[in-house]
Amino acid sequence: MHRRVVTVYVTLLVAACLAFALPLCGNIAARGTSDMLLDRINDTARFAGLAEPGVLSGAEDTLSGLTSELAVYEQVYGIPAVVVNRDGEVVASSSPGLDLADLNPSGWPDSDEEVPGPVRTALAGNRMGADSVVWPWQDEPLVVAEPIGSSGEVVGVAVTASPTDALRRATLVQWAVALLVVAALLAAGIAVAGPLTRWILRPIDDLDEATRAVSGGSLDTRVRTAAGPEELRRLGESFNQMADTITSLLESQRTFVAYAGHQVRNPLAALRLRVGSLSRHLGPEGAQEHRLALDEVDRLTRICDSLLTLAQAEDAEHSMVWEDAREVAEQRVAAWLPIAERARAVLRCSGAEEATVRCVEGTLDQALDALIDNALKFGGEGVRIFVRVEEPVRDENGGGHLDVHVVDDGPGLPEHQLDQATRPFWRDGGGDGSGLGLSIVVTLLELQGAELSLTPREPSGIDARLRLSLAE
Repeated sequence: MHRRVVTVYVTLLVAACLAFALPLCGNIAARGTSDMLLDRINDTARFAGLAEPGVLSGAEDTLSGLTSELAVYEQVYGIPAVVVNRDGEVVASSSPGLDLADLNPSGWPDSDEEVPGPVRTALAGNRMGADSVVWPWQDEPLVVAEPIGSSGEVVGVAVTASPTDALRRATLVQWAVALLVVAALLAAGIAVAGPLTRWILRPIDDLDEATRAVSGGSLDTRVRTAAGPEELRRLGESFNQMADTITSLLESQRTFVAYAGHQVRNPLAALRLRVGSLSRHLGPEGAQEHRLALDEVDRLTRICDSLLTLAQAEDAEHSMVWEDAREVAEQRVAAWLPIAERARAVLRCSGAEEATVRCVEGTLDQALDALIDNALKFGGEGVRIFVRVEEPVRDENGGGHLDVHVVDDGPGLPEHQLDQATRPFWRDGGGDGSGLGLSIVVTLLELQGAELSLTPREPSGIDARLRLSLAE
């Protein structure tokens, strides 16, 4: 985003500089031409006034005086000038033999005409040259044609052709100065583009980092709101308020879950003892109902334990330890073996002899407990359960992963239900259990960047894979 903002800023800056420089250069050329035109129009108008008597009368002495005046003008200023009559014939010039074609060595646009266009325009009563602009790339002279009138009738034209070399050089010099100023402004604008963009985007960068941190579980992360534009500071303040609200709600939820689970455990334990003590007062016909009542109490106790485990997993400070995955797997298999024998199930551990991983303390054994419990509970009598520790897989960067599989050959679940099995309180067909076991496993694994995946096993059963990261 920083690059895009800088690109947009520099593009707009260049466009603004060009929008300023181009009209400025045009104004410089127009102003220089205007100053020169003003002088030439005054001179040409004076020649037109001097030439009027001679053009009307055709007297040689009068035209001779006009010719002398034009010659002196060309000698002093280097500007040739002629006077023509209404037929376009030269009657006086600043140098002998000078005609209209000599005034513009580059040639008139309508060179095939006997009388050039500017002279024809002036003979029609319109001054020629007042609306022209001399550009540095043009080498034509600045031609000014002033009508000579008598009683409202045009009887001739006075024409001056001013060289524009000096004007074009002066225009180029002023353009160079203007372009240097614009280039300096452009360079200064580009130089501040980086710091300015960083100042503008700093709140957005902070907001991005804070959002990533909060989504990763660091709920105490907040955005700095001391710098940046006012609108982005308000956005940061709104994010902080939202994060405070979410943190407060989560803390309240966790506190409630932990408190409710803890407070219910003691009455449930007392209820279990009291219901259990009723067995000696019941006859054979009530034994079945008594056993079902004890099962319900045990189920409620398991739900409370699951809620406490889930709340503690999400709220506690977690320490990382080194553990041998094979050793943990063997310990959990040994712990569950008596229960498996009572269910006539087969429970075995195999795989790599040694597989050391760094994980959150207690997560691997709790995850294996939940998976073995589910396999025994839903696998049915005689189910076979295999806990297999795979060999660690290393990558070229020193990382990698370690897979631990808990595989059973029970009835399993349809593939479309396996994705839902890790959601809290989901149960297959409303069967026994709290529906929190696998969701707790997922929560425990997420604490260390690990993951749980459930896939069907052929011909029946479920393959639950724990993938642990190998981080040095």
